[in-house]
Amino acid sequence: MFAGIIAGITWAIATIVLGIALGKSPFCSTEQAIFLAPFVSTFLHDACSAIWSAVYNGVRGNLGNVWKAFKTKSGKWVVLAAIIGGPIGMTGYVMAVNYMGASIGAVASAIFPAIGTILAYFFLKEKMKWYQWVFLIFTLLGVYGLSYSPELQIQNFWLGLLGAVMCAFGWGIEAVILAKSLTDPEVTDEYALQIRQTTSAVFYGLIILPVLKGWGFTASLLTPATGWLIPTIAIAGLFATVSYLFYYKAIAQIGASKAMALNVTYCAWAIVFTVLILRDTSVLTVSTICCAVIVLVCGIFAAADFRDILSKRSKT
Repeated sequence: MFAGIIAGITWAIATIVLGIALGKSPFCSTEQAIFLAPFVSTFLHDACSAIWSAVYNGVRGNLGNVWKAFKTKSGKWVVLAAIIGGPIGMTGYVMAVNYMGASIGAVASAIFPAIGTILAYFFLKEKMKWYQWVFLIFTLLGVYGLSYSPELQIQNFWLGLLGAVMCAFGWGIEAVILAKSLTDPEVTDEYALQIRQTTSAVFYGLIILPVLKGWGFTASLLTPATGWLIPTIAIAGLFATVSYLFYYKAIAQIGASKAMALNVTYCAWAIVFTVLILRDTSVLTVSTICCAVIVLVCGIFAAADFRDILSKRSKT
């Protein structure tokens, strides 16, 4: 559960930092830049994350084990999860952030635990207690409450909504596949993350960007003229890598359903870091504070099995 909470906190930071990068002039200078922004930024984000993961596994001397894990049957399933969660899910996420704003994009895409939990029930036979379902429902209601604002400035509602749906289904399916793959002792959470981010970056670089004719625009971003754009995306990729590491660890230890319930708290943490990083106190209203508390508390309770906790206490 601690790993799941850390995953939520670090993903909230990654969300805010990525939102800062998307707000820079190179991504909104022309109509082509606005169209390509979600795809190019996702490619750069996952490529940076793959590099950070390689550094992490390289320092630990695990790059050889990553290759061995890749060649297993479970490793191939991780590749499939990477394509679904990366090019589909992550593109949807960035679309939601780009067209609906960082905070609302995070909130709108946060419905993926409900989809993932249903899929985990049918395909992984993961069962949640009735009170865990109740807490999950309250968590999602809190998420909805955070998303509501009569003064919200949405750039493109329908593209943002499409992105949120892509993200919800992509990440929900990805979590279920990963939960199954991580039961293989040869595929640890660190190896799975390396496979996932590398596959996603390669898929973007070799297929999506050429189809969209986006390599010219991408190359233009890799120049000193863009200033702190690439370092900002790299920082977002660093926090995303840490988030993924803890998220995968939570999936392996407590299951996909509970890990997703904890990870979804990032939308509440995003409010906290909007204030701390962006110095934007306009989000601190009575409703957002109440909804954020509901998301955090109910998200944790949705992942907690009180019967197991009480039984362990009684044994000690």
